[in-house]
Amino acid sequence: MTDILSALWQTLASGLPFLLLHFFTTLVLLILGALLYTLITPFRERALIAEGNRAAGLVLGGALLSLAIPLAATLATSSLWLDIVLWGLVAVLIQLLTLAIFILLFRGFRAAIEAENIAAALMLVSVQLAIGLLNAGAMSG
Repeated sequence: MTDILSALWQTLASGLPFLLLHFFTTLVLLILGALLYTLITPFRERALIAEGNRAAGLVLGGALLSLAIPLAATLATSSLWLDIVLWGLVAVLIQLLTLAIFILLFRGFRAAIEAENIAAALMLVSVQLAIGLLNAGAMSG
């Protein structure tokens, strides 16, 4: 029994630092992506959400999920920290590019979200999640 506990402790002691490094690196990438996302959108999510605007809440929530999905794929498929950083940055850039293209194509998006147009918010969330899933699939190889 002592041998089993010793082996478990050794496994935990050797693996936990890598788990924490990879997790916190990905968390930083998620936060960075979310911050950049809020800078790109033509409206101020936090202020709108504080006012109770559900469309803004949906858009920001969808953005977090669409960023997290491909970042999770990098965690699942990469064992090297540098791979996680590199492919994580690529994932964030693809999601930000998706937002930029959507905003260019949907000219009245700012007004729609500020008017709490849930349909417009759901359309962006759907596009973001679709691209996030494709992005994750492509990264998974």
